Amino acid sequence: MSVISDFKEFVLRGNVVDLAVGVVIGAGFGTVVTAFTKGIITPLIGLPGKVDLSGLTITVGNAHFLVGEFLNSVITFLLTALVVFFLVVRPVNYLMDLRKTEPPVEASTKECPRCLSKVPAAATRCAFCTSELAAE
Repeated sequence: MSVISDFKEFVLRGNVVDLAVGVVIGAGFGTVVTAFTKGIITPLIGLPGKVDLSGLTITVGNAHFLVGEFLNSVITFLLTALVVFFLVVRPVNYLMDLRKTEPPVEASTKECPRCLSKVPAAATRCAFCTSELAAE
């Protein structure tokens, strides 16, 4: 095979295309979440006392440490993480749980009394310690 056909095969693989789409959508989604956090959530925090940390600096000698900018970035990160968790992760996990068609793993396994490993419920011998198991 030539280099060009190898490259075509690599690029046209499903997981490479999926990854590219995921990165593009992720970048766009990140912009939306950042705008939501900075434009809506962060001002809500400043409402009670009109707090603005961006001007907070510490000067040591000739060095100026922008502590306020750092604190604003940390707060923005935490708020972004909260927004993503509550508005994306939890709803998606809920929807994925609704689509589950397989029985839970715990229902189809039992615990070996000797080594405490999980083995299939129909097993008569433990795959880990080889002890005999009582039939259920």
